[in-house]
This record gives sequence, structure tokens and C-alpha cells, in this order.
Amino acid sequence: MTPVIAAHGLTKRFGELVAVDGIDFEVAPGESFGLLGPNGAGKSTTMRMVGAVSTRSGGELRVLDLDPETHGPEIRSQLGVVPQEDNLDTELTVRDNLLVYGRYFGLPRRVCAERADELLEFAQLTEKAKVKTDDLSGGMKRRLTIARALINDPRILMLDEPTTGLDPQARHVLWDRLFRLKERGTTLVVTTHYMDEAEQLCDRLVVVDHGRIMAEGSPAELIRRYSTREVVELRFGSSRNAEAAERMAGVTERVEVLPDRVLLYADDGEAVVEKVLALGLEPTTSLVRRSSLEDVFLRLTGRSLIE
Repeated sequence: MTPVIAAHGLTKRFGELVAVDGIDFEVAPGESFGLLGPNGAGKSTTMRMVGAVSTRSGGELRVLDLDPETHGPEIRSQLGVVPQEDNLDTELTVRDNLLVYGRYFGLPRRVCAERADELLEFAQLTEKAKVKTDDLSGGMKRRLTIARALINDPRILMLDEPTTGLDPQARHVLWDRLFRLKERGTTLVVTTHYMDEAEQLCDRLVVVDHGRIMAEGSPAELIRRYSTREVVELRFGSSRNAEAAERMAGVTERVEVLPDRVLLYADDGEAVVEKVLALGLEPTTSLVRRSSLEDVFLRLTGRSLIE
């Protein structure tokens, strides 16, 4: 199948700053594709180029088999965009937000009305149709923003940090709506800081850092490639963690010291705990958990805060 998005050597410069540094990736029709990376990694810049609102500095980019620099309006007419911050019209009602936005795409009033009603039901907002947007909760506003992005029946839905600031219940409701879109065959392109969200939503993803792709694959593939089956978290106290880690150096292949705990990466966490106890070490707390995408992300991009 022809990819709906194909980037080869894609580059974006802002003066001396190289925000996107020659990346290659493709997105298949109906795929849920994720862009992961710390702040300043180049995720949002890449999304703007794909969305045909920012020109590239180099490389090739095709969206829906069109060049965004020469066919911007045609591409944008087939995209749905959910920005990082909700930009709803707070003076309008929930339903009117959908109707007005649909008219921007040149849709007839009757079509806008039909789609608005369908999308209100999809977003579980039918009972709020006549309520002013400013009176909605954060989760409801986020669902309305997604519903609005679907008014033109887009082939690609682009979501930039879709659940930032939402409580767990609202996040799960939103995930359910996105799962339904995947089942309908809508292509999703997602940036997120939540690793559990990437594991839940993405069929495949790339980890980006300093404008370059560090790794690519499904969440399960990346965990197998860059981590172990399990991770043991041990706490000895901030003043003793480093010393304890030195004594555990031969217990498993990889040991990582953090300010508040020591991480040991292994395929059998319980066996590692037994070895630690056999050394005469007594952690104040111990936890054996499965390895996650967050372990992969931090290994590839580091733990230092990037501003």
C-alpha cells in the first residue's frame, strides 16, 4: 500500500538550529503512528511540516501522495488536527463549534448538521449540545476538540499531546474514542509524553531526540530490543544506593543508580532479588515489574531534564 505519509531525509532549520535532522519514516493507511521524544526533540516541528503549515528546509515529504509545499490546501482539507492546547470558541455552544468549523471546509449546512449530531454522540456530548463550551470540563473540551477535527471526515487525524492535563478517567474515555477511530480505519499520528498512552494507542512509533530518530518499531519490539523482560526497583536510602549498586554489579548485566532507588534489569526479577538478599543486602523496599516503554524511552534519551 502507498503510505499516507512518507518522509525521507526530512530536515527543518531555524537559523543555526537544526530542529529536525534528516529523519526517515513512513505511515501506512489505517495505522496508529507515534512520535515520542523529550521537549525540543522536533516532534511538533515534524507535525507542522506534515500538516502543511511549515515548509521543510531539506529532504522529501509526501502526504497523501502530495507535496505539502505545492498542495497545502488539498492536504489540509483531508487532515484533522487536534492541537496541544484546546482552541475552541468559548462563546459558542458545543454544537455550534462543530457547525461553524464544518463551514470552513465548505460543507453544506445540512451535511454539517448531520455530522455534528453524529460526532456529538461519538464524543459522548449529545446532552451538552446547547451548553457553552466555556462551561465544559477539561475532558469534555478535549473530546469536543477531537470531534471538531473529525467534521471533515479526515483521512489522517493528527493529535499533539491529546490527554495532557486530563485525569485518569477522562484519559481512558478519550482512549476509547481513539480506539473506535482506529477500528474505522482512520490513520492516527500521535505525539505524547505518556508512555502508557503510546503503548495503548500506537501500532508503531519512533523515538526522536535532538531532531534525529533514535529507534523505530512497535512498543513490544522496542521493549524487547532495548530493555529486559522485568525491572527490579530497590531502595536502600539515598545515602546507600550507590554503595549497594557497587556490590550488586555482578548480579545482572545492567544496574542503574537513581537518587531514590536502584534499578536492575533482568529477565527473572524474583531470581535477582534472591541474589541481592544472598549478598547480605537488605533493601527497605523492593518491587519487581515488567519492563515498559518508559524504560526504553529513558535509556534512549537520558534522564536529564531538557528545557
